[in-house]
Amino acid sequence: MKRRAFLRTGLTGAGVAGLAATPLAGATATRDLTRLFDPRRRDENGPVRLSSNENPLGIAPSAREAVLAGLDEANRYPGAIGRELRELLSERLGVGMDQLFFGSGSTEILRVSVAAWAAPGGRLIYAQPTFEDVPAYSQPFPYDHVTVPLTSDYQHDIDRMREEAKKSSAPSILYFCNPNNPTGTITSCDDIEAWIREESEQHLFLIDEAYFELADDPSYRDMIRWATEKPNVVVVRTFSKVYAMAGMRLGYGIAHPSTVQRFRPFTTQNQPNHLAGVAAVASMNDTEFFNNSVESNNEAKRIIKDALGQLDIEVLPSQTNFVMHRIKGELADYNERMFEAGFNVGRPFPPMTDWSRLSMGLPEDMARLAEVMMDFRKKDWI
Repeated sequence: MKRRAFLRTGLTGAGVAGLAATPLAGATATRDLTRLFDPRRRDENGPVRLSSNENPLGIAPSAREAVLAGLDEANRYPGAIGRELRELLSERLGVGMDQLFFGSGSTEILRVSVAAWAAPGGRLIYAQPTFEDVPAYSQPFPYDHVTVPLTSDYQHDIDRMREEAKKSSAPSILYFCNPNNPTGTITSCDDIEAWIREESEQHLFLIDEAYFELADDPSYRDMIRWATEKPNVVVVRTFSKVYAMAGMRLGYGIAHPSTVQRFRPFTTQNQPNHLAGVAAVASMNDTEFFNNSVESNNEAKRIIKDALGQLDIEVLPSQTNFVMHRIKGELADYNERMFEAGFNVGRPFPPMTDWSRLSMGLPEDMARLAEVMMDFRKKDWI
């Protein structure tokens, strides 16, 4: 069955008999959203990429136009576009221009933070599992790595993290990916803020908010206030997710002016690059694309979570553009079977080796994946 035809009929029919009771919600909206999508995004004969938390819509049409127009200045070193983006972010976020710094994706902001805060005897305290880049970037530095398992409800275990922080008087990093990758869950903002208020400024709170635009839990809020008030809090953001600029590599940090100055020797100059900068400005001014991006993601999650629910497969609550769900058997076997069915799905995230992190594709991609999952159930593979 072709994808668009499947969307029109919903999760019904011979291929998805187990889901017959629930039609797809928002199918009309789904078809409208695909107008924004460039079909050249991938080889139509290749697998659907649901493994890297990318935005399947592609960059905003306005950003594409800005990049093409910006090629006329691509032979010049960037300058003016950086100030324009800084001014725009300053206005939107309510922070000073001297409280912002840029990097090649949010991962560079994480790398700079790790390098600038390093000190003998310092500890790097982080959840397990969480985003791997901070531990990876710390390898050249004298950090003592401390991993703290998530709580039973998949939050960062703040009590245990606080206990570990007390064991060293050296400057340490307390890393929070919130919402967390790979679980998609959030940690209590009240609890994080309570710790920030009480902790000495020798320890850095590194708050990774890569997915904050996609979080809709009413209890969730950003930590920008603390980043602007206290020199030991850095908030990390990216244009990779909701703005679909993962391949253009642009992220930014929000911090106290004194912290920005401390980090400056570790940053790359001439950031952002010209084309990423013009794309970012265009994207931030494109409200329609932002709304469509969020809507597409929400619809994709509704489709796949409905399918998982009807298959009685455990899935974690997600405030991101991916979901984490239980699998049956070995993850390597599951991934190989998914690849043969036309889908690239997530890599291992120890110790959650009996779970799969599934990135959201277009709603029609997730509808087709639901068919595949039903077929897997018939074969006792899921």
